[in-house]
Amino acid sequence: MATNRISASLDQADQGAVMAAISTIKEKLPFLMDLTTEERKSLPKMGDKSRAFVSKALEVATQNPDFLPRSFDLEEMRKDVQLFEALYPLLLSLTQMQELVDDTCMAVGSEAYAAALQVYNYAKA
Repeated sequence: MATNRISASLDQADQGAVMAAISTIKEKLPFLMDLTTEERKSLPKMGDKSRAFVSKALEVATQNPDFLPRSFDLEEMRKDVQLFEALYPLLLSLTQMQELVDDTCMAVGSEAYAAALQVYNYAKA
């Protein structure tokens, strides 16, 4: 049998507590959006490389509001930048957590499947 890399359990109380924590996160972030694939493709993306550009543009816009069209909502841009900056560390943390859960599910699933194959092969013999 392959090496057993994980031997753990998750009782219903702990699973419930984790699900409640996830529910609390959703409650605290009621503005989260569910974009379609097309929407995701069509949106300009802000990432590590463009964050400095956006910050500089906000600074320029703040210092020179008279050069902007009247329809430009500087306060809304400021709110968007602030929300992005507040959400970004959450995104990094949740992505890391998702990767850990994915990897653990893959490893434990692999162990269970390998054990099932052994049982099947033993029963067949």
